[in-house]
Amino acid sequence: MNETQAVVKHIQQILENEPRINLHHYPVKVSVLQGAVVMEGVVADIAAKKLALEAAGAIEGTHEVVDRLRVVPSERRGDGAIRDSLANFLLNANELRNCTMRVVSNGKLEMLREAPPDNGGSINFEVNDGIVTLSGAVISLSHKRIAGVLAWWTPGCCDVINSLDVVPQEEDTDYEVIDAVRLVFEMDPFVQPEQIDVKCSNYIVTLQGYVRTADESRRAELDTWYVFAVNRVVNNLELLG
Repeated sequence: MNETQAVVKHIQQILENEPRINLHHYPVKVSVLQGAVVMEGVVADIAAKKLALEAAGAIEGTHEVVDRLRVVPSERRGDGAIRDSLANFLLNANELRNCTMRVVSNGKLEMLREAPPDNGGSINFEVNDGIVTLSGAVISLSHKRIAGVLAWWTPGCCDVINSLDVVPQEEDTDYEVIDAVRLVFEMDPFVQPEQIDVKCSNYIVTLQGYVRTADESRRAELDTWYVFAVNRVVNNLELLG
């Protein structure tokens, strides 16, 4: 067994031992191309995707991980329908009301909303084969993270490439992540944020407190996974008696 084969086998073993990934239902192809580990396949949710990428990146000798993993969409929709729903989400998000919005449709960049000068930046988005790409520049990490979560929430979306720049550059901290998660909870009508405590350490978020149902617990956890740069979520939420 050569070094490349050993790396692939090691990653596959880690994936097999992670119940959130479930290789039996969602096979993940692992290969090495020009020194980079390539991950391909369809996974159950955002948690499985991030855990798989983390597993590959943690292997000694891995210098680059190419992400070709897609998440099973909540429903099957064409790119046009995904694009329309995302446009609605972005345009109606109170936190993004001062952002200019543009969409790439049929290869052309179309203006959806032009904000006044000295605004919250500009967001461009496009959808190709269910994959949402965000580009442009926003004024804060919270803006970047909220736009990314809205993209993940869009029915039919199977992946999000969040390439939004933050101008001026902003130092990321655990507190920034906590603030973003709390904002996302407030935006989700199916989550009651008042009884959820959010903690973060080195991009690992822990949720504590109480929820009404198991579905609310799952939604809160997935909402947290959707937040840009969150590497792991520890769900310690309890059901109200």
